[in-house]
Amino acid sequence: MIVAIVTFRLPQPAALADMKRVFSGTAPKYLNLDGLLRKNYWLSEDGLRAGGIYVWESKARAEAFYSPEWRQFVAGKYGAPPEIAYFESPVMVDNTAGRIVADA
Repeated sequence: MIVAIVTFRLPQPAALADMKRVFSGTAPKYLNLDGLLRKNYWLSEDGLRAGGIYVWESKARAEAFYSPEWRQFVAGKYGAPPEIAYFESPVMVDNTAGRIVADA
């Protein structure tokens, strides 16, 4: 599994309630997305950075999704281009499902 942490710097501080509405509007496009196991949206406490923490089956799936068109969408929606960092995730504890995943 691969964890991708996507970060974008906002042009001005955003309120949590406002970002919750924005994130709720984009969340449906990630439902049933091939290769995506989980996505958490996030907003920094100062409201100046936001993004997503994605858990993917593979880096290939992640890289295929983060296309130039997706990057352009994010830059247009949030006013800043995304930065993406990848991390290997050999084990995931999923308390909502009551299981430990060691292989996607």
